[in-house]
Amino acid sequence: MQLDKVYDNLNLYATIVTERTMALVMEEWLLLSYKVPPEPSSKRVSIWRKIKNCGAIYIQNGVCMLPKNDEHQRQFKIIQNEIISIGGETLLLETVGLDKKEEDNIITRFNEERNDQYQEFLDKCADYRAEIIKETENKHFTYAELQENDEDLKKQKGWLEKIRKLDFFGAPLLADAEKQLLICEQMLEEFAQHVFNAEGQ
Repeated sequence: MQLDKVYDNLNLYATIVTERTMALVMEEWLLLSYKVPPEPSSKRVSIWRKIKNCGAIYIQNGVCMLPKNDEHQRQFKIIQNEIISIGGETLLLETVGLDKKEEDNIITRFNEERNDQYQEFLDKCADYRAEIIKETENKHFTYAELQENDEDLKKQKGWLEKIRKLDFFGAPLLADAEKQLLICEQMLEEFAQHVFNAEGQ
């Protein structure tokens, strides 16, 4: 009986330690703060575009962040050098959220940005499916049309891969984006079969 009580106490202690450890092991972040000259505006836009292209989010004007890893550190350092080269000021810091709630809020921001991109991708998939349906209904089964649709699908695949690469925390719309791409692939296969049949192959 006493042994059971000891085991219960050990299990309770292990659970508490595990929960505390999990609370302590939070994501580490890179924080880039910068200021660039207002002119020429093309340089400012170029910096903004490079920051967005590496998947960073802005937490306020001139302050952005990424999850900490070697690649992101390298990307931020390259951007830092460019900022300095155009006469700007910059500071790169490593940080953690003060608590789990803060970290969850940051991750939510990353996921919202990726979801916006996935939604744009989904809209393009809908346009692609509509185009295949229109060409099928019009019986426009030519190799030229097949090649055009094939190239468009390759662009869609490349676009999704770029978004997925920046999806650090698995945004909710990822699964739907992957599913819709598969549907587009299946529709292209069916369209290709119509073209081969029409051409007697």
